[in-house]
Amino acid sequence: MKAVVSKIDLLNIIGKIQSIVAAKPAIPILSNVLLEAMDDQLVISATDLAVSMRCYTEAKVIEEGAIALPARRFFQLVREITAPQIKISAHTNEIVEITTGTSVFKINGMNRSEFPQLPDLTGSPEITFSQAALREMLSKSAFSAAREDSRYMLNGVHLQIAQQKAIFLGTDGKRLAKIFAPIANSATLHGNYVIPLKAVEEMIKMLGDSEETISLSLAPDKIALESGSSLLIAKLLAGQYPDVERVIPTKLTNQVTIHREELTSLLRQVSLFTSDTSNSVRFSFETGQLQLAAMSSEIGEGRVSMPVDFAGQKMEIAFNPVYFLDILRHSKDETIRFGFNDPHNPGLVTDSSSALFVIMPMRLNEAASRSEPTAAYAT
Repeated sequence: MKAVVSKIDLLNIIGKIQSIVAAKPAIPILSNVLLEAMDDQLVISATDLAVSMRCYTEAKVIEEGAIALPARRFFQLVREITAPQIKISAHTNEIVEITTGTSVFKINGMNRSEFPQLPDLTGSPEITFSQAALREMLSKSAFSAAREDSRYMLNGVHLQIAQQKAIFLGTDGKRLAKIFAPIANSATLHGNYVIPLKAVEEMIKMLGDSEETISLSLAPDKIALESGSSLLIAKLLAGQYPDVERVIPTKLTNQVTIHREELTSLLRQVSLFTSDTSNSVRFSFETGQLQLAAMSSEIGEGRVSMPVDFAGQKMEIAFNPVYFLDILRHSKDETIRFGFNDPHNPGLVTDSSSALFVIMPMRLNEAASRSEPTAAYAT
């Protein structure tokens, strides 16, 4: 294997693929990346067996071939090289020689046969979106998904294909985000897929804000996304996603239109007065006004207010401010619609998009040793 590649192009690939390499690999080969020189391209692949990525860039291929290299060492060396062009040569004794001008570096590699073969989803059913639409749906659902939760299936985004719609949903039991978009595929296409959160986050990085059409390939146990010079393939989480639709409120006795940026600003201010033992903000709705209050014996007390279109009896409900701010950050429009029934049931936030956000309330009793969200559901 012999190839000459631009350092800038190689750094671009490294930026895309480095997070795929396992920090604590189950087997040694997974700490490596596979380099392949073929068809005037340099192709680099990485996998942790759950999420895999292949990226390519143009290169002058003198001799085709492939070899696996330790990812961290190789990436660090490329970053330190100052020359604009890098020559990569692999010898039969699994040693890679990297040459730039008068500098020569040798790295011990491994035979390509030891590197896991990436799955092939050619021929699998596909659903298409614009890059911007898919990025929005993944972003607006992933932030609510659990991270390292014992309820394994919540550590991903649930994709449901039904009735010519793609529905993306994420939840950690304390909040829930759901968004959908129509798809032009056959009405017979349907299924449920749970995409691991790591794969979703990598997809978001791959996607831009353009209206260029992009496809998701769906297999019973895998999903793939190809964008530009990058291909990502992920194993789906195996199991049954919990029935969380029932926690979404369908009838709301109170609905209020709230200026999103003003609420964000005030909520940030008052959240400075929350602590680990008192991490809730009290929302008090009165005629024409919303008051936010937080109190902590260690810090002090904060109270702010803003005008709202509320007309009814005084109503109080408490929420975790971090979760509420996350929802506001992923909403759009100048105003959002906030609906709720009572202090014990979830609130609902909507905007002009197809997205909806559910947030579980917290105990109003500030004397409690630690405020905890109401349980959304049991699995």
